[in-house]
Amino acid sequence: MLYFEDFIVGETVSAGSIAVSQDDIIAFASRFDAQDFHVDPEAAKASFGGTLIASGWHSCSLLMRLMAESFLLNSSGMGAPGIEEVKWLRPVQPGDLLHGRRTVTEIRPSRSRPDMGLIRFRLELVNQREEPVLEQANWIMFGRRGSDAAQPAGDWLAHPPRYVPPVFASPIEPPLKPTQAARFFDDIEIGQRFELGSCVFTADEIVAFARAFDPQPFHMDEEAARASSFGRLAASGWHTAAVWMATMVTHRQRQLAAFGPGRAPRLGPSPGFKNLKWSKPVFAGDRITYHSAVTDKRASASRPQWGLFFHHNTGVNQNGEEVFSFDGCVFIERTPS
Repeated sequence: MLYFEDFIVGETVSAGSIAVSQDDIIAFASRFDAQDFHVDPEAAKASFGGTLIASGWHSCSLLMRLMAESFLLNSSGMGAPGIEEVKWLRPVQPGDLLHGRRTVTEIRPSRSRPDMGLIRFRLELVNQREEPVLEQANWIMFGRRGSDAAQPAGDWLAHPPRYVPPVFASPIEPPLKPTQAARFFDDIEIGQRFELGSCVFTADEIVAFARAFDPQPFHMDEEAARASSFGRLAASGWHTAAVWMATMVTHRQRQLAAFGPGRAPRLGPSPGFKNLKWSKPVFAGDRITYHSAVTDKRASASRPQWGLFFHHNTGVNQNGEEVFSFDGCVFIERTPS
């Protein structure tokens, strides 16, 4: 059992491996990121990357699974308040064998709660060629030795790391206001704000995601969750983020449908994001409505026909409380010359 006192600054530890198949990539993306280059091998050939690749949110979820398997389920871990930064360095492709690695970069006792402390990690995902595909920096809360923070017993790893949706999946519901047509990079306006859609997080949805990617007891079992700091069944933070992506994809589909004749602008991949915060838990029964606002844009120096636009994203529950936010960016085509 690992407690706060057991971590050492500078220590690097390997965190197991996961093989990723084409079926795994499509299973995740079909629910959370159904863009052509994640779900359709043939259509992906004409995409930015030229081949089928995993969603970046899938990569984050697989890293979470490796961390849960390798040490979190045998620790006094109490969850994470957010993610400082994620860099998607290389695409994950079918057949890749991904390895995890964690390095402690900072240790900080809690001033307000003497029974816990915070550990800052650099988490990495590398492929079979030892090429880094993802790098992540974030804090995780741990109980101190002597605290009552041990994980409850259970077969939390009984399910493989592939998303299997529940029998009844919650729909991604569009906003009432009509969606504006898609725009090329040159026509995007800084300050534009969009409602992307909403989704109800059911207990079945929460458990289905957690079984595959974040098998911590407070995401998987109502009784274990009641005994945790959450007090009841709560969604994985990565589940909250993945549903943001699902609402963004349906928003994009509506933008394309409103474009009219001619070829609409294509989106490329995202290089990563910053400042992700899970400010409040998402509980079973919560309806989360997501929004996105354009904060900046710049032309790509390496790809002259593409530009990057930057956006601030939020999720708000049915009580008007913000539960989720992050700053992201994504490639988009420039107006054809």
